[in-house]
Amino acid sequence: MKAIRYRAYGPPDVLELQEVGKPEVGDDEVLIRVHAASVNPGDWHLMRGSPYIFRAMAGMTRPKAHVLGFDLAGQVEAVGKDVTRFQPGDEVYGVCKGAFAEYVTVPEGGPVARKPAGLTYEEAAAVPTAGLTALQGVRDKAQVGGRRVLVNGASGGVGTFAVQLAKVFGAEVTAVCSGRNAELVRSIGADRVIDYTKEDFTRSAQKYDLILDNIANRSLAACRRVLAPRGTFVHNSGVGGGPWFGVLGRIIRLLVTSLFVRQKLVSLMTKENAGDLVLLGRMLESRDIAPVIDRTYPLSDVPEAVGYLEQGHARGKVVITI
Repeated sequence: MKAIRYRAYGPPDVLELQEVGKPEVGDDEVLIRVHAASVNPGDWHLMRGSPYIFRAMAGMTRPKAHVLGFDLAGQVEAVGKDVTRFQPGDEVYGVCKGAFAEYVTVPEGGPVARKPAGLTYEEAAAVPTAGLTALQGVRDKAQVGGRRVLVNGASGGVGTFAVQLAKVFGAEVTAVCSGRNAELVRSIGADRVIDYTKEDFTRSAQKYDLILDNIANRSLAACRRVLAPRGTFVHNSGVGGGPWFGVLGRIIRLLVTSLFVRQKLVSLMTKENAGDLVLLGRMLESRDIAPVIDRTYPLSDVPEAVGYLEQGHARGKVVITI
């Protein structure tokens, strides 16, 4: 089969399309023929091996794992003898390692669910990581129904889902993005849009019950100025902070500060699970939410796709067709 592999950290040209062996199916595993995948910030962080502290787990001088890609949508081709949840022919979507490939195997109990009816493979592949992150950010970290929510970085992969999900949960949503994306975020439900190139949302008189920060382009102290006295600030960004420790310093400051204030300050770690994928699937089938796709690339152009996402200007998701 064809798959993307990399043997060294570096720019997108370290990613190569190679012929590799088709994975064998274990007793409790499912073999999926991948029809589409999507690109996430984690892909370019893995590719770059940044921040450097990350290499303590991923490999100090070169990557221990040579695969990329987390999100997929495809069709079950074979199942192990102990598998009861899926059968050949089922259309599925979810999260795995090495999704930039024609075939992958995943454990039966892993974060995979039936593909939402009515969605293309490309649309379904755009959902898992970004959708799970947004869902857990607005549902689990604060009760958002009828409350004031601000999404910083509202036009990105997580942001576009967060705006829609906050509206589903009954919130009044303020979206922060560039002016060129203002109409996009209005079209998916934002009640108010702030163009960060013209206005600093942290200087506003408005107070928010929940701030989901996907960009980290304003200091924690500044964000707390516009957070309600008992509001929740959710940090969800891997960008910035220097090459060695990245955002670790910001996360530590957030955790320490949270000990001394009434506001809830948390860092978001996405929990990949089939139950939340099923819930997202229902919302997608009912059209309460919908993926926003910026560009699609063939498998051979994964280096270009990852490089484009790394630039930080994607509107919604970048999808790979396989």
